[in-house]
Amino acid sequence: MATERATLKVASRAQFGSRTSRRLRRQGLVPGVVYAGGATARHFLVAEREVHTVLADGHALFDLEIEGAAAVPVVVKEQQLHPVRGNLCHIDLQEVKLNEAIQAEVAIELEGAESAPGVKGGGVLEHVTREITVEALPTEIPDRIVVDVSAMEINDTIQLSASTPPAGVTFVADDPDEITIATLSPPRVEEEPEPALEVETELVGEAGGAPAEEGEGEGAVSGEGGGE
Repeated sequence: MATERATLKVASRAQFGSRTSRRLRRQGLVPGVVYAGGATARHFLVAEREVHTVLADGHALFDLEIEGAAAVPVVVKEQQLHPVRGNLCHIDLQEVKLNEAIQAEVAIELEGAESAPGVKGGGVLEHVTREITVEALPTEIPDRIVVDVSAMEINDTIQLSASTPPAGVTFVADDPDEITIATLSPPRVEEEPEPALEVETELVGEAGGAPAEEGEGEGAVSGEGGGE
């Protein structure tokens, strides 16, 4: 839970435009914006490695300090990633009030997969839902939701309704029974190719064709011959 907040120190940004943004990214800098309700949005720059450190640690809530100004608590509003390389291209933050509940996306982690009987039996564990929206005071938003899958058997399914949120936290979901967190399917069996069918050769008679039916052919006798 976000009790000790990290601080992200950033520089104010005054230059804009796609060409400027590309130049900044080549320098390892990420442009960003912080929103604060009805107040004017503030633009900033931050080294990608620094913002990555804060986000990689799973901090749902952290402090943002723009060039010597007082630090303010913020949460991530949106991240834009490069479609190929996957690195951070832009980040939007939202300033929050610590005494007002907010909604935030929180990562779901699976625990105990290696101990699950179904996994030991060769089953395939699939992590279906990886994030869930929660509502809580900013200081109560968990860094992650951990789901225990150590008891899963083959053909088992875990829904969100089977997980209990931390104190002060509410899952934002219309029907938790309809949200699948993980499934454990039977082992995948590779189909063996079917053997080639033997083609039987049809014999059509012997020695030059089918035998003639009685009464057919040259020299057939139609009646009894006369005597001498």
